[in-house]
Order: sequence, then C-alpha cells, then structure tokens
Amino acid sequence: MSHQYRVRDPDDIYFVTFTIVDWVDLFTRPTYKQLIIDSLIYCQQQKGLEVYAYCLMTNHLHLLVSSQHPAVLPDIIRDFKKHTNKQIVKLVNLENESRRDWILYRFQYNAKYNSRIQDYKVWQDGYHGIACSYASVLLQKLDYIHNNPVKAGIVAEPEHYLYSSAANYAGEKGMMEVLLLDVAFYVANVKPY
Repeated sequence: MSHQYRVRDPDDIYFVTFTIVDWVDLFTRPTYKQLIIDSLIYCQQQKGLEVYAYCLMTNHLHLLVSSQHPAVLPDIIRDFKKHTNKQIVKLVNLENESRRDWILYRFQYNAKYNSRIQDYKVWQDGYHGIACSYASVLLQKLDYIHNNPVKAGIVAEPEHYLYSSAANYAGEKGMMEVLLLDVAFYVANVKPY
C-alpha cells in the first residue's frame, strides 16, 4: 500500500474507497448491499466509526469517515473489510446467485497468490485514504460521493439513490444515520486550500 494514502493526522476526516477485486459488480442484490449497511452501522455503534457520507455503488464503496479514537481508524477499516469479506462469501453461497461460480472463481483467483488470504479475497488491498484537511477537498469529496450514482446514470438526483447519504443531506431519512457536515461552517472556518 502506498504511504501517500495512509491515515496520518488522527483529527482529519478521510475520504476512503473500498473496491471489489476485478471490479466485480457484486452489489446488485439488496442482500449484499444490506450487509454493507449493517456492517457500517455496527462499526458506528461498537467501534466508534464516524460516518459523514457514504455511497455504495455496484463494485465499490466511498466513505467520508473519522474515528472517535483516531489512532484506530485503520484498525476499524481492516476489521470491516475482513468481516464483510467472510460474510459476502457466505451470502454468495446462500443466495440464489446466477453468477455464483464465476464470482467465487474471481475471489479464489485473487486469494491464490496472497499468503495472508486463505480462501477468498473480496476486496482489493488498501483503501486509498485521502485526508480532507481543507474545505475545498472535503466539499469536493462530499459532492463526488453523492453525485456518483448520477454520473453512473442510475438516478437523476443524488438524494434518490437509496444506498447513499445524499438523502440525509437533503433532510430525508437515509438507510443509516450519518454525521452531517455543516458545509457553511467548513467554508468559513477550515483552510480553503
């Protein structure tokens, strides 16, 4: 993993992305998507993960996050990926999944040459953490996260996408609670560049 994208300043909010190996479009079924939402909620309630924004696309997850205990943010991310890796494989085996053999083959193939992985590797290594130390970076990442489904042609308006925090920011109830960023505060009080 590149040292450029590691969590360095514990007080920062980080933009992170988790991507499925080989960009497999896994999150096309509600069961898989709900697993990710439930796992994020667990991390919020039990591990101190602070989620400011999220968007779950078909093959990747974007988050704006920090931790109540900043030094452990990388540990929370590691545990989240490890847990969801195992649970996704279980669900693929249990669900009426027409692509089961192909998906499991991709996960097995990606685990084959990694001594740290026993059977299946679901997530690509790393999480490409980018510190949002400046208001311009934070607001750009928030906009990017929420407009991802619009740019992909899935919805016309960001708040219409169920698996995103855009609804929360539009004053509606989302799939999970997030800590809303006060955009006006960041523009006025955080380093602009």
